[in-house]
Amino acid sequence: MSDTGPARAVRHYVRREVSLTVHGDQGLHLERYSGPPGDPGLFGPDSVTWRVHADAPGMLMGGFASLMLQSLHPLAMAGVDQHSDFRRDPIRRLNRTVAYVVSTTFGSTEVAEAAIAHVRDRVHPHIHGTAPDGRPYSASDPHLLTWVHIAEVRCFLAGYERFGAPTLTPAERDRYYRETAEPARRLGARDVPESAAEVARYLRDIRPELQITEAAIEGIHFIRTFGATPLERAASRILMNGAAALLPDWARDPLRLGRSDLARLLVDRPLAQAAGRALRWAMEPSDIVGAAYERMGRTPPGRRER
Repeated sequence: MSDTGPARAVRHYVRREVSLTVHGDQGLHLERYSGPPGDPGLFGPDSVTWRVHADAPGMLMGGFASLMLQSLHPLAMAGVDQHSDFRRDPIRRLNRTVAYVVSTTFGSTEVAEAAIAHVRDRVHPHIHGTAPDGRPYSASDPHLLTWVHIAEVRCFLAGYERFGAPTLTPAERDRYYRETAEPARRLGARDVPESAAEVARYLRDIRPELQITEAAIEGIHFIRTFGATPLERAASRILMNGAAALLPDWARDPLRLGRSDLARLLVDRPLAQAAGRALRWAMEPSDIVGAAYERMGRTPPGRRER
């Protein structure tokens, strides 16, 4: 699509509104990504992680999918339900989550390590309690940290490949899981799977621990119906239906998403793919991704003049 005239105005509007929603009104803090020159951070421009995490639609819908999948663990969901302000200010929670992922992916080594240390040493120690079933939980529990990590990266990868980005080779998928395991371990996760086969085995083995809770149903309903205007609510529904299509088959029914296989195939997937193309056209490369590549003396793939 051309970037002249009305198309340029539309692209600017979408880019601004999505950026404001995802990153908040505090700015992008590009200084976290623009220096020091030559510092690859935790991954660098030749990593699969930079490629996957630079994909706007894959990360947005993959992120929603990971929230749904994570909610199936009763202890992880209890922590969100009892300590998160997502009902009162869901955008702020989104901003914090995005800031962590982007900082650890594209930030300098100092920025990435500081983001991990902040969550590990200052945030997680305060998140603990008792779940409705009487079991204690802690955000610092290595077992729960591994679950949250695997649910996240599995859905990011699914989103990247589902919504139009070039398909990865099996070796590249394994490399993505191996790369992203390192920051998860620094955060406190243990026995982190490092290949697609290990992730599949992990998800199979953890399924007996997973079950739906009222808090999870309430949280997913809140996200699916989020929006202050009809347009915002329609966009949320399209993105959430696209995200639901990324979930493992066994995860959909417990979450009561209410979509038939036919609806997902003929309605949800085409709408989500169209939304993905629009997001990629409007958002890529993001200013953050551009700053990170320039820090390394490189040009982001797909960069265009604006």
